[in-house]
Amino acid sequence: MSTTQVQEPTPNEIKDTKLYQAWGLTDAEYELIEQKLQRLPNYTETGLFSAMWSEHCSYKKSKPVLKTFWSKNDRVLQGPGEGAGILDIGDNQAVVFKAESHNHPSAVEPYEGAATGVGGILRDIFSMGAQPIAVLDSLQFGNPDQAETKRLIDGVVAGIAGYGNAIGIPTVGGATNFDATYQQNPLVNVMAVGLLNQADLHVGQARGIGNAVIYVGATTGRDGIHGATFASSEFDSHQDQNRSAVQVGDPFMEKLVMDTTLNAVREFGAHIVGIQDMGAAGLVSSTAEMADKAGRGMQLNLDRVPQREAHMTPYELMLSESQERMILVVEPEYAQSIMDLFKAQDLNAVQIGTVTDGKQYQLYFQDELVADVPVDFLTSAPKMHMAQTKPARLEKVASDYQPDLAQPSETLLALLAQPNVASKASLYRHFDCSVKANTVVKPGQADAAIVRIRQTDKALAMTTDINSRLTYLDPFIGGQRALLEAAQNIVATGATPIGITDCLNFGNPDDPEIYYELAQSVAGINDMAQLLNTPVISGNVSLYNETDGVAIHPTPMVGMVGLISNTDLIVTQNFKAVDDEIYLINPQPAEFNGSELQNMVQGQLSGALKPIDHKQVQAIMEKVQTATKRHLVQSVHDLSEGGLAVALSESLMETPFGAQVELKTPLNDIFSEVPAQFIVSVSSAQQQAFEDLMGTAAMKIGKITPVPELHIIGNDAKEIQLPMTQVKEKYKDSLWQRLQ
Repeated sequence: MSTTQVQEPTPNEIKDTKLYQAWGLTDAEYELIEQKLQRLPNYTETGLFSAMWSEHCSYKKSKPVLKTFWSKNDRVLQGPGEGAGILDIGDNQAVVFKAESHNHPSAVEPYEGAATGVGGILRDIFSMGAQPIAVLDSLQFGNPDQAETKRLIDGVVAGIAGYGNAIGIPTVGGATNFDATYQQNPLVNVMAVGLLNQADLHVGQARGIGNAVIYVGATTGRDGIHGATFASSEFDSHQDQNRSAVQVGDPFMEKLVMDTTLNAVREFGAHIVGIQDMGAAGLVSSTAEMADKAGRGMQLNLDRVPQREAHMTPYELMLSESQERMILVVEPEYAQSIMDLFKAQDLNAVQIGTVTDGKQYQLYFQDELVADVPVDFLTSAPKMHMAQTKPARLEKVASDYQPDLAQPSETLLALLAQPNVASKASLYRHFDCSVKANTVVKPGQADAAIVRIRQTDKALAMTTDINSRLTYLDPFIGGQRALLEAAQNIVATGATPIGITDCLNFGNPDDPEIYYELAQSVAGINDMAQLLNTPVISGNVSLYNETDGVAIHPTPMVGMVGLISNTDLIVTQNFKAVDDEIYLINPQPAEFNGSELQNMVQGQLSGALKPIDHKQVQAIMEKVQTATKRHLVQSVHDLSEGGLAVALSESLMETPFGAQVELKTPLNDIFSEVPAQFIVSVSSAQQQAFEDLMGTAAMKIGKITPVPELHIIGNDAKEIQLPMTQVKEKYKDSLWQRLQ
């Protein structure tokens, strides 16, 4: 076989110069390819393997850990392995969701990196035949006072808003955190949620010998080539980053592709046997994976691929990650009718190949066979069982942090001004959260966003959650608490948690300490997922998040969806009426290790995290759900960063009220951060029924007052007494002022 461009190195030159190493292939992997093919791979074939065997596409290093995830229960219709996971929500409907990372691209080109992250995750949703209904984000940045951080924030927020707003999918929630660990490696994770009529469910498989392989959507250019390889390597501050590996998105084109794909599913669904987004590794990844999952081969004619740049080579055509492109595999007699649907919207729609018998993946270009490899070999990078070592920092645990606060009122104000606690409204106001008019609970109103399901009484609650400081102190317990925090946010709205997706953001897995963090975090998430019956149905791994050998904190993001059987059950966090009683649910001894208070006061993290009591957590979550279903509570808010002090402040934030609170513990405990804690407000009419249900799991701590003042008294005679005007100003304005 010959390559098509004389400037491309010959197979012998590739081997002699070890060019493949620059593309991420190891010597051992290259030798394995040579042995399997019984010849040297040519330039195009080497490029195919380098992309498909990258960590970003193959998960060759992380898959042994990922396979341990619990992913099945009676709701799961589709677990990991397809574009997105799917859960049954009754009435022949399903919810489809997944999260993806776009960390490396966003660090280099914040706007396009974030925008194309939204575009890519939306394609994962509608490639399953589902209508996207919501986008959420999870963003991690460095010091907000630094100019580079501000530049990244501006670009990322504008990218998410620009894409989501233009395509008409509401961005309904998320999380934004700040820590020095992300100064050179910001994290941009995006989650999308869709609704599916189960009869329209499609997967990415190329079944049926002779079926047509159809390319639809935008043209192919040279943007994003080797994006998968780029995402599978760490940064070096002394080298320019690969900006050409960042794609450029077009949300208006995406909307046409989305709407037309869904129309095709509704009109020709029985004759469309497979759909897949051209995401990481572009055309090669989508087509090879579809063929392999069906146990078939595939022939592609690259001359037919719509191109927007001249003289593109097979290597470039196959590895381009140009956006807004899809692959459909359809029965041949319906191919023209389906292509006509797309052409009517001025979209490209071309048959570029055929599903074949056997298992060869063959590419033709200018009447030459330019690649011929076994498809199951191309999609099966050799798995690696990585070494694990417990990080040295975890071997010697410091003593517990015990605060001694001389001025608790000033401490609370300072805590409310911390970037992880302060209002993010100055950021999320850029997002259109109400487009399509289905968003029932908007950002800032409750612990999770809520989107109604039209023509039913049901709604979906959704959230994304991260606390890398806890995972840094204990990867296993930190993983547990990441999932538990998500579940608390879902339960606080009146919903039942039903499943999760994840983005696992870590450093270089070749470091045994980092691989230990990954494995333990996954184990912690898995443990809590099984306890709370929330299977892990989809997800993403983003490794090599480090610069000059310094990694980010282990950062597993959990995205969770909950089901609300009737919108009458929805609960929000704001206190509702004067004289309602305030209760703390699950009173526990104070814990300050890894807390927002410790980070603010000491500027570092230390100490051990207490093991989670499974029976206690399960009991608390069930009691809160029962209380909301029986309409026994007026408001619910979970305790997280900043503990009870911050939760009380937030529950008063959008009200004209105040609160009088008396603790049976020292005042310092108001800043404790213990898992599975909530505050609720209860009317006098429901007080007895609520107390009968909760028993010792709830402690009455105060009352909502008509005077707009937050007054908290400890049993040690210390107190916090602040006008709500001061509390609100500090909470609402602090981050906005720092980002100016």
